[in-house]
Amino acid sequence: MKNHRNPQEVNAGSMADIAFLLLIFFLVTTTIENDAGLNRIMPPDDNNAIVDIKERNLFEISINDADLIMAEEDIIDPKNLREKVIAFIDNGGLPLEAEGYCDYCKGERSANSSENPDKAVISLKAQRNSSYPVYVTVQNEVIAAYNELRDRESLRLFNTPYKTIYSDYYNEEINEDEKKVLKERLEIIRALYPQKILEPETLNN
Repeated sequence: MKNHRNPQEVNAGSMADIAFLLLIFFLVTTTIENDAGLNRIMPPDDNNAIVDIKERNLFEISINDADLIMAEEDIIDPKNLREKVIAFIDNGGLPLEAEGYCDYCKGERSANSSENPDKAVISLKAQRNSSYPVYVTVQNEVIAAYNELRDRESLRLFNTPYKTIYSDYYNEEINEDEKKVLKERLEIIRALYPQKILEPETLNN
Protein backbone atom coordinates (compact mmCIF):
# COMPACT_ATOMS: atom_id res chain seq x y z
CA MET A 1 0.00 0.00 0.00
CA LYS A 2 1.48 3.33 -1.09
CA ASN A 3 2.09 6.10 1.46
CA HIS A 4 0.24 9.34 0.75
CA ARG A 5 2.43 12.25 1.77
CA ASN A 6 1.09 15.73 2.05
CA PRO A 7 3.07 18.21 -0.14
CA GLN A 8 5.42 20.36 1.86
CA GLU A 9 4.42 24.01 2.14
CA VAL A 10 6.90 26.76 1.42
CA ASN A 11 7.12 29.41 4.12
CA ALA A 12 6.50 32.66 2.23
CA GLY A 13 6.79 34.88 5.30
CA SER A 14 10.47 35.55 4.73
CA MET A 15 9.81 36.41 1.05
CA ALA A 16 7.45 39.19 2.08
CA ASP A 17 10.05 40.57 4.47
CA ILE A 18 12.70 40.56 1.74
CA ALA A 19 10.37 42.28 -0.74
CA PHE A 20 9.55 44.94 1.84
CA LEU A 21 13.24 45.56 2.56
CA LEU A 22 14.00 45.84 -1.17
CA LEU A 23 11.18 48.35 -1.57
CA ILE A 24 12.55 50.48 1.26
CA PHE A 25 16.04 50.25 -0.24
CA PHE A 26 14.93 51.51 -3.65
CA LEU A 27 12.83 54.30 -2.13
CA VAL A 28 15.82 55.53 -0.13
CA THR A 29 18.46 55.24 -2.84
CA THR A 30 16.51 56.32 -5.93
CA THR A 31 16.92 59.95 -6.97
CA ILE A 32 13.93 61.64 -8.57
CA GLU A 33 14.89 64.25 -11.15
CA ASN A 34 12.97 67.51 -11.05
CA ASP A 35 11.78 68.80 -14.41
CA ALA A 36 13.62 71.93 -15.45
CA GLY A 37 11.49 74.79 -16.64
CA LEU A 38 10.89 78.50 -16.66
CA ASN A 39 9.26 80.30 -13.80
CA ARG A 40 6.40 82.00 -15.59
CA ILE A 41 2.77 82.83 -14.95
CA MET A 42 0.71 81.56 -17.87
CA PRO A 43 -1.30 84.21 -19.71
CA PRO A 44 -5.04 84.20 -18.98
CA ASP A 45 -7.41 82.59 -21.48
CA ASP A 46 -9.42 85.79 -21.61
CA ASN A 47 -7.58 88.30 -23.78
CA ASN A 48 -9.99 91.13 -22.94
CA ALA A 49 -7.47 92.28 -20.33
CA ILE A 50 -5.10 93.53 -23.04
CA VAL A 51 -7.67 95.45 -25.07
CA ASP A 52 -7.00 98.69 -23.20
CA ILE A 53 -3.24 98.71 -23.79
CA LYS A 54 -2.22 101.69 -25.88
CA GLU A 55 -0.04 100.95 -28.87
CA ARG A 56 2.78 103.07 -27.47
CA ASN A 57 2.78 101.00 -24.26
CA LEU A 58 3.19 97.67 -26.07
CA PHE A 59 6.63 96.44 -27.17
CA GLU A 60 6.20 93.49 -29.53
CA ILE A 61 8.88 90.83 -29.92
CA SER A 62 8.38 87.92 -32.30
CA ILE A 63 10.43 84.93 -33.46
CA ASN A 64 9.79 83.56 -36.94
CA ASP A 65 10.31 80.05 -38.34
CA ALA A 66 13.90 80.91 -39.28
CA ASP A 67 14.63 81.94 -35.66
CA LEU A 68 15.00 85.59 -36.64
CA ILE A 69 14.03 87.94 -33.81
CA MET A 70 11.80 90.88 -34.67
CA ALA A 71 11.45 93.81 -32.28
CA GLU A 72 8.92 96.43 -33.29
CA GLU A 73 8.89 94.86 -36.80
CA ASP A 74 12.66 95.24 -37.25
CA ILE A 75 15.09 92.31 -37.28
CA ILE A 76 17.37 92.62 -34.26
CA ASP A 77 20.43 90.84 -32.94
CA PRO A 78 19.75 89.13 -29.56
CA LYS A 79 22.74 91.02 -28.15
CA ASN A 80 20.94 94.32 -28.72
CA LEU A 81 17.53 93.21 -27.47
CA ARG A 82 18.11 93.99 -23.80
CA GLU A 83 19.07 97.58 -24.58
CA LYS A 84 15.92 98.04 -26.68
CA VAL A 85 13.69 96.63 -23.95
CA ILE A 86 15.30 98.86 -21.30
CA ALA A 87 14.82 101.94 -23.47
CA PHE A 88 11.14 101.08 -23.91
CA ILE A 89 10.37 100.33 -20.25
CA ASP A 90 12.35 103.29 -18.94
CA ASN A 91 11.09 105.80 -21.51
CA GLY A 92 8.75 107.74 -19.21
CA GLY A 93 6.97 109.47 -22.07
CA LEU A 94 4.31 111.39 -20.16
CA PRO A 95 4.63 115.18 -19.86
CA LEU A 96 5.97 116.59 -16.60
CA GLU A 97 2.57 117.90 -15.53
CA ALA A 98 0.67 114.72 -16.44
CA GLU A 99 -0.65 112.25 -13.89
CA GLY A 100 1.61 109.19 -13.75
CA TYR A 101 4.74 111.08 -14.80
CA CYS A 102 7.80 108.95 -14.03
CA ASP A 103 10.28 111.11 -12.11
CA TYR A 104 12.82 108.30 -11.75
CA CYS A 105 12.88 107.22 -15.42
CA LYS A 106 16.02 108.01 -17.36
CA GLY A 107 14.81 107.28 -20.89
CA GLU A 108 14.36 109.57 -23.86
CA ARG A 109 10.77 110.46 -22.86
CA SER A 110 9.60 109.92 -26.41
CA ALA A 111 5.93 110.56 -27.12
CA ASN A 112 5.93 107.40 -29.27
CA SER A 113 7.12 105.01 -26.57
CA SER A 114 5.85 103.87 -23.17
CA GLU A 115 4.27 106.37 -20.82
CA ASN A 116 5.35 104.79 -17.55
CA PRO A 117 7.06 101.53 -16.46
CA ASP A 118 3.77 100.53 -14.81
CA LYS A 119 2.03 100.67 -18.20
CA ALA A 120 4.83 99.20 -20.32
CA VAL A 121 4.01 95.69 -21.56
CA ILE A 122 6.34 93.32 -23.40
CA SER A 123 4.61 91.00 -25.87
CA LEU A 124 6.52 87.87 -26.86
CA LYS A 125 5.30 85.69 -29.74
CA ALA A 126 6.85 82.69 -31.46
CA GLN A 127 6.00 80.71 -34.57
CA ARG A 128 5.27 77.00 -34.26
CA ASN A 129 8.66 76.05 -35.73
CA SER A 130 10.73 78.52 -33.72
CA SER A 131 13.46 76.78 -31.75
CA TYR A 132 13.16 76.57 -27.99
CA PRO A 133 16.74 77.79 -27.27
CA VAL A 134 16.08 81.03 -29.17
CA TYR A 135 12.79 81.52 -27.33
CA VAL A 136 14.54 81.06 -23.98
CA THR A 137 17.30 83.46 -25.04
CA VAL A 138 14.73 86.15 -25.78
CA GLN A 139 12.99 85.57 -22.47
CA ASN A 140 16.28 85.78 -20.60
CA GLU A 141 17.14 89.10 -22.25
CA VAL A 142 13.75 90.55 -21.32
CA ILE A 143 14.10 89.41 -17.70
CA ALA A 144 17.67 90.76 -17.62
CA ALA A 145 16.37 94.14 -18.78
CA TYR A 146 13.94 94.30 -15.86
CA ASN A 147 16.62 93.17 -13.41
CA GLU A 148 19.04 95.81 -14.65
CA LEU A 149 16.50 98.56 -14.09
CA ARG A 150 15.59 97.16 -10.68
CA ASP A 151 19.27 96.99 -9.75
CA ARG A 152 19.68 100.65 -10.64
CA GLU A 153 16.79 101.78 -8.47
CA SER A 154 17.75 99.46 -5.63
CA LEU A 155 21.23 100.98 -5.57
CA ARG A 156 19.73 104.48 -5.62
CA LEU A 157 17.26 103.83 -2.80
CA PHE A 158 18.99 101.26 -0.62
CA ASN A 159 22.61 101.26 -1.80
CA THR A 160 22.24 97.52 -2.47
CA PRO A 161 21.68 95.65 -5.75
CA TYR A 162 18.24 94.16 -6.25
CA LYS A 163 19.67 90.67 -6.74
CA THR A 164 21.41 90.91 -3.35
CA ILE A 165 18.19 91.88 -1.59
CA TYR A 166 16.39 89.06 -3.40
CA SER A 167 18.97 86.40 -2.43
CA ASP A 168 19.15 87.65 1.18
CA TYR A 169 15.37 87.45 1.50
CA TYR A 170 15.44 83.73 0.70
CA ASN A 171 18.41 83.06 2.96
CA GLU A 172 17.27 80.71 5.74
CA GLU A 173 19.65 82.34 8.21
CA ILE A 174 17.86 85.71 7.99
CA ASN A 175 15.66 86.43 11.01
CA GLU A 176 12.03 87.50 10.69
CA ASP A 177 12.66 91.19 11.34
CA GLU A 178 15.32 91.37 8.65
CA LYS A 179 13.12 89.37 6.28
CA LYS A 180 10.28 91.85 6.78
CA VAL A 181 12.54 94.79 5.84
CA LEU A 182 13.83 92.94 2.78
CA LYS A 183 10.30 92.09 1.69
CA GLU A 184 9.27 95.74 1.90
CA ARG A 185 12.27 96.75 -0.21
CA LEU A 186 11.49 94.12 -2.82
CA GLU A 187 7.92 95.34 -3.06
CA ILE A 188 9.05 98.96 -3.48
CA ILE A 189 11.46 98.10 -6.30
CA ARG A 190 8.98 95.82 -8.05
CA ALA A 191 6.35 98.55 -7.91
CA LEU A 192 8.75 100.93 -9.69
CA TYR A 193 9.44 98.40 -12.44
CA PRO A 194 6.66 95.79 -12.47
CA GLN A 195 7.41 92.86 -14.74
CA LYS A 196 4.68 92.73 -17.39
CA ILE A 197 5.36 90.10 -20.03
CA LEU A 198 2.55 88.94 -22.28
CA GLU A 199 3.11 85.55 -23.88
CA PRO A 200 0.19 84.74 -26.20
CA GLU A 201 -0.30 81.30 -27.64
CA THR A 202 2.24 80.15 -30.21
CA LEU A 203 1.22 81.07 -33.75
CA ASN A 204 0.70 78.38 -36.39
CA ASN A 205 1.99 80.42 -39.28
